Amino acid sequence: MQTSTNITWHDSEVTKEQRQERNGHKSVIIWFTGLSGSGKSTISVALEKALFDRNMSSYRLDGDNVRHGLNQNLGFSPEDRKENIRRIGEVGKLMVDAGVITMTAFISPYEEDRTDVRNILDDGEFIEVYTKCSVDECENRDPKGLYKKARSGEIKGFTGINAPYEEPTNPEIVLDTEVESVESSVDKILSYLEEHKYL
Repeated sequence: MQTSTNITWHDSEVTKEQRQERNGHKSVIIWFTGLSGSGKSTISVALEKALFDRNMSSYRLDGDNVRHGLNQNLGFSPEDRKENIRRIGEVGKLMVDAGVITMTAFISPYEEDRTDVRNILDDGEFIEVYTKCSVDECENRDPKGLYKKARSGEIKGFTGINAPYEEPTNPEIVLDTEVESVESSVDKILSYLEEHKYL
């Protein structure tokens, strides 16, 4: 890949801290990771609404939505998955700088890629939320019919069936979505944000 040359970073006269102060809360990436069907999108949608209802500046980046635009040129090879997550990490970093609480809902199956995103942010600006759910239960839910397609051979390299998912080793929050409701999951995240002085 060709890289840009002759470029200079231009600082703003408005700082991230000033934006956070005006918004009345810290900015952070809340990074949902988990298998397809584990509840990432559903919970992130509910969390975004809960934050909005509290007058918090927030935005949600969803895996499928981002592939309609920014990442429409990427497939699902390991290399493309890595680039997909790298781009989202960079967009998330910009949104944190803008003072926004940013939720991302991506399978993001590789620990290394999630760690790379964490490392481009300042300490405390990346909250990893693992939507823990067994392959069996995700396949039973199969909201998009993807597991069925993967089992029939229509989809190659599908995470959890014929491509790996590396569970987070030390996530800030674990949601057992086989037993926890959407409402209790959102409450758990809000409690974490309050306890750690993000809100």
